[in-house]
Amino acid sequence: MGKTVVITGAGAGLGKALACRFAAEGETVILLGRTLSKVQAVADELGGPAMAVECDVGSADSVRAAFATIAQKHPKIDVLINNAAVYEPFTVAEATDKQIDSIIATNLNGPIYCCRAAIPMMEAGAQIINVGSESVAVPFVMLSLYQTTKAGLEMFSSALEAELEEAGIRVTTVRAGPMYDEGKEPPNWDQQAAMRFHMGCVKNGIDLTQRPVSHSNSVTGVFRAVLDLPPDVKLSLVTVGARRPS
Repeated sequence: MGKTVVITGAGAGLGKALACRFAAEGETVILLGRTLSKVQAVADELGGPAMAVECDVGSADSVRAAFATIAQKHPKIDVLINNAAVYEPFTVAEATDKQIDSIIATNLNGPIYCCRAAIPMMEAGAQIINVGSESVAVPFVMLSLYQTTKAGLEMFSSALEAELEEAGIRVTTVRAGPMYDEGKEPPNWDQQAAMRFHMGCVKNGIDLTQRPVSHSNSVTGVFRAVLDLPPDVKLSLVTVGARRPS
């Protein structure tokens, strides 16, 4: 029997790549996304039991409604992958209310809301994978809110792992590096902020134009390996980065 896998932010990038891989390997994938048309297009492409559900993970009500919809068809969930995230460079002094609220709501509140909704639908052997970021350990500039939410997500994952150990539900953080996907739209960043971000990173020794970047499809194998761990093994944190192929 295949697993029932719920993936947030599944309309593009890593989320879509994971959905495509797991569906091809016989899992039942449930694609969550803020824009229903995007996740529905992926579900239609995958066919079979794939299911698209509209969900803004930053909204508690939207998450409740999404998981209620899932439960009507799939009362049991085997895997939750919290992948949805907002990534945008800005300084704290210049940040708008919307930027602050959006990044915290999506990157930190979102995984918490989704875990809260999913846990009652899980049994022993189920897994939660939270997608973290290399930014917690790399000296990027203008990413203080992003770094804070991803560091907070790691702390949340660690605490949740201990909380769910007796229930037999595993929790893993995948701290991910840079990825690209041909179908992913470029970020709608303020051009001035983007330029300052790149220049500031160079000043800190990080030339974004020269760093290796992995394809989203290449990273899915890490998630497959986490899902296939024997039941007597726990993996709290795994870091996956990019390298130039030899």
